[in-house]
Amino acid sequence: MNALIVTGTDTGIGKTIFSAGLVQALGATYWKPVQSGLEDETDSQTVARLSGRPALPEGYLLQLPASPHLSAEAEGVEIDPDALPLPEVDGVLVAEGAGGLMVPLNRKVLYLDLFARWGAPVILCARTQLGTINHTLLSLKALRDAGCPVVGVAFIGDAEPAVEETICQFGQAAHLGRLPVLGELTSDALAVAFQASIRVDLIKEALA
Repeated sequence: MNALIVTGTDTGIGKTIFSAGLVQALGATYWKPVQSGLEDETDSQTVARLSGRPALPEGYLLQLPASPHLSAEAEGVEIDPDALPLPEVDGVLVAEGAGGLMVPLNRKVLYLDLFARWGAPVILCARTQLGTINHTLLSLKALRDAGCPVVGVAFIGDAEPAVEETICQFGQAAHLGRLPVLGELTSDALAVAFQASIRVDLIKEALA
């Protein structure tokens, strides 16, 4: 399966920027199954702009910036996981979730359930701020309990070597590198930072 899932320990941690760097590095296609919130640029538009790579249409495009199940309910619809199979593309597909693993898609199904159904390798993005050890280890456990293959953890933020080492040791997960917060977020700056910071070689091995 030529697909990778990018998820995170929480919302707003930078996983869309990470996804853009990954899509650019792999020459991949991007897909956001559910976009909640249309007030600003969508995640698909952000990734396409920063990566210069194609982004597929979202499975669900919802107005309210909230959990997908609440956004859908506000519009009188229910997200159907059966309507969200991984798309077939030429090359690699990078699919990005919303928020964390336990974000509901509807009143019965979590994003984690969808990831388990897909069976594709998962990259877990984690911020380096206080609290990340607990959030990240819980997320790793949830992924493994659901039978999801874990590629490793990609950190986002300022360097915290002791924290990063602790997470990878206890979580028995590969350290995929740390993407710093970029002062100037451009396609070129992201490409340079991603190449210098992220273990793309380890990620490619998951696709072999």
